[in-house]
Amino acid sequence: MNSGGQPDLDEIEACFVALLEGRLTRDAVDRWAGRWITDVGLEWDELSWWALGLLYGIDLRHGPGEDYLHDDVQVREWLVKLRDRRAG
Repeated sequence: MNSGGQPDLDEIEACFVALLEGRLTRDAVDRWAGRWITDVGLEWDELSWWALGLLYGIDLRHGPGEDYLHDDVQVREWLVKLRDRRAG
């Protein structure tokens, strides 16, 4: 994940992939997305904003020690939607 300038869709998509491949933790992805989504000085296209919104909060659970609100199957579905929308 680029810690420099505002990420583009390639970097956002790469976060989904890294999470699903186990190269990044949900906590790391949440913090990364949160850094960008809470920066009020940035402007986003609709697709980037949608994808960042999915990543921000990706580490939320149903309760302490319980499963994540959004499992890997759902995250994979989001990645497919992101790719479809990019191609479309």
